[in-house]
Amino acid sequence: MSAKYGLVSYNSSRKHISISIPSSTEVMSPHIKSVEELRVLGINLSIYSSPTQFMICVAGVFLFYLIYGYLQELIFSVEGFKPFGWYLTLIQFGFYSTFGLVELQLTQDKRRRIPGKTYMMIAVLTVGTMGLSNTSLGYLNYPTQVIFKCCKLIPVMIGGVFIQGKRYNVADVSAALCMSLGLIWFTLADSKVAPNFNVTGVLLISLALCADAAIGNVQEKAMKLHNGSNSEMVLYSYSIGFVYILTGLLCMGGLGPAVAFCSEHPVKTYGYAFLFSLTGYFGISFVLALIKLFGALVAVTVTTGRKAMTVVLSFMFFAKPFTFQYIWAGLLVLFGIFLNVYSKNSDKMKLPSIKDLKSWVLTGKKVRFLSQNV
Repeated sequence: MSAKYGLVSYNSSRKHISISIPSSTEVMSPHIKSVEELRVLGINLSIYSSPTQFMICVAGVFLFYLIYGYLQELIFSVEGFKPFGWYLTLIQFGFYSTFGLVELQLTQDKRRRIPGKTYMMIAVLTVGTMGLSNTSLGYLNYPTQVIFKCCKLIPVMIGGVFIQGKRYNVADVSAALCMSLGLIWFTLADSKVAPNFNVTGVLLISLALCADAAIGNVQEKAMKLHNGSNSEMVLYSYSIGFVYILTGLLCMGGLGPAVAFCSEHPVKTYGYAFLFSLTGYFGISFVLALIKLFGALVAVTVTTGRKAMTVVLSFMFFAKPFTFQYIWAGLLVLFGIFLNVYSKNSDKMKLPSIKDLKSWVLTGKKVRFLSQNV
């Protein structure tokens, strides 16, 4: 019997049902060659064992994002470059669009699946996230910026309460509270010891954080609804964002001075920006692979460890004032991240909830009290 037909018997009558089975050569998705195969930068992770896959993904995340963070701070350490954060974002968007175009050309399905209006909205959020984040480095220390970027939960929860009327459990509220206190502590410490501290930088990175909290949900919904690929998302969102930034720089008169400055230091600006964009593009590929293979919990844990390492390396490679308040504030933020991850995955991993832990503690105290009375 042919593989394309199934035979069903009902009341002595025959009904033939045609079943279409895609061959191995057909492309099931514009960015997945087969169900079993997962490639990252040409590496077929499917042929390796699970521990090896994990080590490759972790190594890729740490390697590329640590270089990414180092190059970002290195660019802004060039004397006179700090006012040109938006121009760096323009260059970065241009490189990302080129990388996305090259990757899309390597796939067999090159159609645009997500509507243009959706891409225009995503581009606005992407410009806000990366542009404001880059520009904030002209006013803040790099470690302060990284600590802020670790606290995406705060604007997400605020938006959920006021926009969707959501209610959060004790663990989530405690996580947001720890992050908020840690951010305030870190910012106050930075304002005392950092000579280039400016409240404008706090405002810029806070707005970038809000845009970053929104963009993930919009991208995920668009890709699931329209079955869009990663390369398509990168190409169209960053190319439209490139037009937005270019238009803004032309209207504000910021393009000419930036081009003139970078022309005087081509290696330290364009050269570093190319490597900065390339490593960022590679890093996100390994993060997506980590999510697909091991889930969001593991990915968040790895990326949080990477951000902590980035802060440490920033103090090691770049001369800047230091105070132990940075350490205590950073630990408070990390504890808030742990509470958030614990809350989101306690059911999946069959971990006791905060309420269960509280009841156990109270029960233990009651038992000890009774034993003392006896």
